[in-house]
Amino acid sequence: MVDLLGESLDRALEEAFTRPIPKSAQAQMKYLVKQLKGTRAAAQALGVSQRTVERYFAGKLKRPRRDLAARIEREVKKRWQPQIRSKAKKKAASTDGVVVSTRARFGFTAAPGTTDDARIRHITQALSPPRWAERLFDARDQGATENQLLQIAAQGLGQHYFRDNGRRAHDLDVEFTDVKEIEIGL
Repeated sequence: MVDLLGESLDRALEEAFTRPIPKSAQAQMKYLVKQLKGTRAAAQALGVSQRTVERYFAGKLKRPRRDLAARIEREVKKRWQPQIRSKAKKKAASTDGVVVSTRARFGFTAAPGTTDDARIRHITQALSPPRWAERLFDARDQGATENQLLQIAAQGLGQHYFRDNGRRAHDLDVEFTDVKEIEIGL
């Protein structure tokens, strides 16, 4: 399964960045080596040899293969502006919450042929009590799987969209499957 929700959480945090990541492969490699405290650790994180890292660091190699360029960029983004990333998480988890926009199959436990049958829906919903943002970010930081993240999102959508914060459909169990797309906004 594609890591849709996890990647979307990362992209949401990247929108809070105040400066762009380094552009050149050499600058990105220098940043990674500094953050990981050595060329050996950078090589392990990227899945390449230490000598390859040293060549990019020195500027002897300039244009990485497409897959290596993507790995370098991903590793740099993971570590870029950690204080800004932390502030964005804290703000979402304490005051703002998150907005979930998804196209997925939603359904409920019900008799066949009812309106509760699972069907593809496009839903955009603010999960405004910040506890949902906190749960999502905490789970992501602790290495939760995509399915675990989707379960948290399904609980939040069930509470806000389908049960209207406890005003209707009190015992409704939401089934959230066949996710086509999902995007998180802060």
